[in-house]
Amino acid sequence: MGYKAGEFGCIVVGAGHAGVEAALAAARMGVETLLLTISLDTIAFMPCNPSIGGPAKGHVVREIDALGGEMGRNIDKTYLQMRMLNTGKGPAVHALRAQADKFEYQKEMKKTLETTPHLTLKQTMVEKLIIEDQVVKGVITRTGAEYYSQTVVLTTGTYLRGRIILGDLIYESGPNNQQPSVKLSEHLREIGFELVRFKTGTPPRVDRDSIDFSKMEIQPGDEEPRAFSFDTTEYRLDQIPCWLTYTNFLTHSIINNNLHRAPMFSGVIEGTGPRYCPSIEDKVVRFNDKPRHQIFLEPEGEHTNEMYVQGLSTSLPEEVQIDMLRTIPGLENAEIMRAGYAIEYDVIVPTQLWPTLETKKIKNLFTAGQLNGTSGYEEAAGQGLMAGINAACRVLGKDPVVLDRSQAYIGVLIDDLVTKGTNEPYRLLTSRAEYRLLLRHDNADLRLREIGYQLGLIDDERYQRFLDKKEKIEQEINRLKTEKIRPSEEVQVMMKEVGTSELNNAVELATLLRRPEITYEIIEKLSPSPVELSAEMKEQVEIQIKYSGYIEKQLLLVEKMKKVEAKKIPEWLDYNKISGLSMEAREKLNKIQPMNIGQASRISGVSPADISILLVYIEQGK
Repeated sequence: MGYKAGEFGCIVVGAGHAGVEAALAAARMGVETLLLTISLDTIAFMPCNPSIGGPAKGHVVREIDALGGEMGRNIDKTYLQMRMLNTGKGPAVHALRAQADKFEYQKEMKKTLETTPHLTLKQTMVEKLIIEDQVVKGVITRTGAEYYSQTVVLTTGTYLRGRIILGDLIYESGPNNQQPSVKLSEHLREIGFELVRFKTGTPPRVDRDSIDFSKMEIQPGDEEPRAFSFDTTEYRLDQIPCWLTYTNFLTHSIINNNLHRAPMFSGVIEGTGPRYCPSIEDKVVRFNDKPRHQIFLEPEGEHTNEMYVQGLSTSLPEEVQIDMLRTIPGLENAEIMRAGYAIEYDVIVPTQLWPTLETKKIKNLFTAGQLNGTSGYEEAAGQGLMAGINAACRVLGKDPVVLDRSQAYIGVLIDDLVTKGTNEPYRLLTSRAEYRLLLRHDNADLRLREIGYQLGLIDDERYQRFLDKKEKIEQEINRLKTEKIRPSEEVQVMMKEVGTSELNNAVELATLLRRPEITYEIIEKLSPSPVELSAEMKEQVEIQIKYSGYIEKQLLLVEKMKKVEAKKIPEWLDYNKISGLSMEAREKLNKIQPMNIGQASRISGVSPADISILLVYIEQGK
């Protein structure tokens, strides 16, 4: 028999990267929140690579921070090394990546949860939802405890009917030998959700003492201080390096000779794996013309010998993993501490969600993270934050928050999921964003901090710092647009030194800064700013002036699209009654129920002709 164990405004199920952001957001917005997890020892755990960030993913971490989430602040306290990637390319694809101390990351996040007001943390397994008239009312745990709430956020990660596969060995399990969640998965099917099977994998971990680093290339962190959070002021000086080596012909031969034992190819694995993060056996088969693949050796923490073998994700039998590893330079004597494995798990088809991440089927029930078909800690955290915000908004009677594709990578991610769905673990890429020059790593706070402040997730002190920064940037841009520089002898010498043409007459500093060879640093020498600017502010000034033409073009496009996005589609619309629509369009539109014309136009299978018919139908006021 069950018993009533408590009442809350919001219950979050699962304490991975999505769950912690959802629970923190709801609690910080003043909603009494309960966070339930299978194990208190695996809060914000990193079952796969011990890192945060990278292309597009790093942008998401900055956006989470701008909105008042925790991931950026937490990694800044617990990283081993920090690097800015793609610095040789334009600012739209610059991406920060941090190597994490995965144990410190967990510990720090748990401490943050435990000390957050309005947040209760409990270890238990949720097996059922309490539902009345298609509205969620709470959850029931394995022990029979019934917790009631106004909203529920499911962030179960890869635990739903989790199954670990390692060669011929197959057993039910969550990641890293945790308990899987079987009954909740069955319950979701029973109440009418469509679930599919996905898979992801991890590489072996090897003992640091068994590695010969002299045969590898060192990959140090950046000397320049870097941080994910806009509020970080302290930086790590003694960074720990990663190492680079490569597979070779011998490695590939061992893999090819054992493909009959690879669950990926023998039909044992039912789930669809991530195309952008394939297993080594998949890479060797698909790219058989490549003589080698990169392998990075990454430390898992400061006080452990375990090294993560990035690029060698596999589910081959353990003895094959040993043979394969030992063909790689520097790993000839490598000792495996944990074997690599594949994990299969259930995923909710994400087109069953509204853009708020609330399910269409059950009111007040939200889902986020890998449960929605994504891969990656950052994608999970971004969804978790938005689901937590929207669950809290529902409780507080506020309007929901949906980020636009032109506002944030988080907006691109969620719109892609709920509009297009995904037939493989979805990974965010910079190429998925059509406005990527606007969605840069450097300007996430200028895009989103105002929203975080309005929601109560950014306090007055942080907001004031942001306003000061914004004002100084605007002041300096205006100064450079109005102040002129004359072609003095000193100026002409400097022009020659930097390899740009001399001045014929007086020009605005902004015009000069638009020259490819001229940096803000040179402008500073010619005409120092009357106000003190941080490195971050200077970068912002330079980017906004140098790329102003491109930025203005993208802003015009956004304005054009906003008119389309603003054309709302009535909820009661029955697409079957609209003559002229293709059968596929009817089927997709009825299933996804787009909220506006913009979203409808992004549904695969809905043609421009279908959109025209739909527009005419709505405008005629039918």
